Amino acid sequence: MALVASAAPAFAAQSIQAVQAQVTSLQIQASAIAESAQQSEVELQNLERSLSSVQSKDSAQSKSIQALKASVGAIAAQEYKNGELSQSMALLFSSDPTLYMNSAESLQIVESRYANELRQYATADQQLKATALTLGDQVALVAKAKAKYVAEEAAAQAKLQQAEKLLNSLNKAERARLAALQASEDSQFQASSLALAKEGSGVTGAEGVALRYALKQLGSRYMFGAAGLVYWDCSGLTMRAFGSAGIALPHSAAAQAGYGKHIALNQVKPGDLVFFGQPITHVGIYFGNGKMLDAPHSGARVRIEDFSSWFGGEKYVAARRL
Repeated sequence: MALVASAAPAFAAQSIQAVQAQVTSLQIQASAIAESAQQSEVELQNLERSLSSVQSKDSAQSKSIQALKASVGAIAAQEYKNGELSQSMALLFSSDPTLYMNSAESLQIVESRYANELRQYATADQQLKATALTLGDQVALVAKAKAKYVAEEAAAQAKLQQAEKLLNSLNKAERARLAALQASEDSQFQASSLALAKEGSGVTGAEGVALRYALKQLGSRYMFGAAGLVYWDCSGLTMRAFGSAGIALPHSAAAQAGYGKHIALNQVKPGDLVFFGQPITHVGIYFGNGKMLDAPHSGARVRIEDFSSWFGGEKYVAARRL
């Protein structure tokens, strides 16, 4: 919902560039939090799959133990009804050795079968109780993961609302100048990115396929949780780009950092994934010559920009080759 324009005075003592820097900072912070939410969503999905598996196991074990209960109950009832055990005990005192041996064998078979059913029942009962405890733990973990995801999503939106409030504090003329400044920067980035894009055509292999896919998205806008084909976030872009090369990645920068092999900074090549933040909150594709291709943050567009030891306020932490 749009915020009502503030009645606060215009930023007379503050340059439009300074306001833009504040807005961009808030947008970068929001995007970093949103990327953390993406990781929480991946964790939540994994937990939900695990929970579903445990629930299926619990259901199967419950059916099994009910069947065993019925089986044991039927045996006990039949023995009591037929008086097999009492008859066998009575025959122990018989003077006929053949009858005694036959009854002893019969008694052993009955007791053996009964003991086996009891052992199966006891084992199944123990397994069901253990699964019930696991199920309770999984339900609690899922609830916790959901709460974390919702909180991070809310925190990201709160940062964007701060940026919106700051923009609404400007007067009409100042907002127009700021919009023109942003449009000019977007245009410059797009022009330089398209010029550099011609240099990416020589990369081969899966990295080349991914890089060329990402290059086709230059100029597309950033959006939280988006994975194309109109809007992107950082990990959504890399996920789709490498997916086009047959490499499946999760929609999370932090999760993607666990794929492929570690590459030292001085060995980074075009097509390698580069990661920022502790914990990781941003990913881009190294383009070469000190540049990377990425979906930077809210308010920005997919572009080729400088690659260095920092992205916004986040430190470079790793590179991975898939």
